Amino acid sequence: MKQDVTGPADGRAITSDEGLRARLLGRQAERESSARTYARHLPVVPVHAQGALVTGMDGRTYIDCLSGAGTLALGHNYPAVVDVLRATLERRAPLHVLDMITPEKDAFTSELLGVLPGDLGGSARVHFCGPTGADAVEAALKLARLATGRQGVVAFSGAYHGMTMGASAVSGGDRMRMLAGAGSAEVSRLPFPYDYRCPFGVGGGETARLSVQLLENLLDDPASGLALPAAVIVEVVQGEGGVIPASDNWLREVRRITEERGIVLILDEVQTGVGRTGTFWACQRADVVPDILVMSKAVGGGLPLALIAYRPELDVWLPGDHTGTFRGNTLAMVAGEVTLRTVREERLDQRAVTVGARLAEGLEQLVAAHGFLGQARGRGLMLGVEVVDPHGSPDRLGVLPPAPARAQALRSACVDTGLLLELGGRHDTVLRLLPPLILSDAQADQILERLSVAFTRCASWNGHEER
Repeated sequence: MKQDVTGPADGRAITSDEGLRARLLGRQAERESSARTYARHLPVVPVHAQGALVTGMDGRTYIDCLSGAGTLALGHNYPAVVDVLRATLERRAPLHVLDMITPEKDAFTSELLGVLPGDLGGSARVHFCGPTGADAVEAALKLARLATGRQGVVAFSGAYHGMTMGASAVSGGDRMRMLAGAGSAEVSRLPFPYDYRCPFGVGGGETARLSVQLLENLLDDPASGLALPAAVIVEVVQGEGGVIPASDNWLREVRRITEERGIVLILDEVQTGVGRTGTFWACQRADVVPDILVMSKAVGGGLPLALIAYRPELDVWLPGDHTGTFRGNTLAMVAGEVTLRTVREERLDQRAVTVGARLAEGLEQLVAAHGFLGQARGRGLMLGVEVVDPHGSPDRLGVLPPAPARAQALRSACVDTGLLLELGGRHDTVLRLLPPLILSDAQADQILERLSVAFTRCASWNGHEER
């Protein structure tokens, strides 16, 4: 797992070509839509990648704290994944067979069923979806409605479940939902237990207690206006929402409430799954087993793959009720099987705990040293630090206001120091770290050193905050 932190892992020299880099970036801006995101803020043209390292056409090597938005659990070009992809191509295996069974698909599902949480693995049905997490969310919502005969869904503030219509409807951002016309009267939204910026104005453990109390009261009050829903959908750790973990007890209470009332509990583990947060699935920390588990990103070993696993009594589909052309990608199956097995056998979820704690301790020290950092939080190798306005007026709990312009400046400074990362959170003020699970101790220390340099450079930043 040890990786060089200074250059390509194979020792290959990368020649800088600033002219070509500028032309490529310029043509991308001209040709691609204005909806592009990462490319706007990361002016890097990657030409080589190994493990946690990405080398750009500028000749610089960056530590990748994006990992394909959490997709690359084993980092770039993990040898075992590369080998199995090459072997699959060389033996002329069929690469696309719709949803027919292949030996590769059987091996993948066997490995997957062996690592599912609780009793789900012993009996679960698996449905392969279109190759995005958003389509898996769509499938989960559709299945819950079919199985219960009800339409309503309870979702939470700050959630991000994808960009398709149904997934956008259960996500939290107003802009994301309304631009697509995805607002739905069938979706009821409740406060997520975000204790740092507590929606109830109390903070601490009371945030989670009030959140579940509100959910239970609304479900049981015949005059609340909330009819018994088909499903409750939740992220165990909100990712795009700002790296906000739900407490174990809160998740257990949500499980109890839904189970007692016959409501389908959907856990969206698209980003938190496959060891990311310190257990193979984030829900395992609280010993909670959902009715439907939504998976994508790392489950495909870096290639597009999305699916749901669910309790067999929910298997009420008719043929074609949720289908799609790209559900049988052989390369994604073999890459995914190797990735799941590697994380399991090498206990990379525990590695995420160890190296994540190393990073978290360093982040806490940086928060203590810089007044514009409000809180470091997260689990395993899903970490974030919130950027605040040190000159702003604190709220009733003493929390300083968000500082989006400063956060953007810090992101740019991080790229300049050799870190690839992005922002998240309510106002895009959380610097997010999602490095691969194979991150070495030396690379973790290098991340902290580069963050320290970036933060020091921005300590005297005098830009204007966006109010």
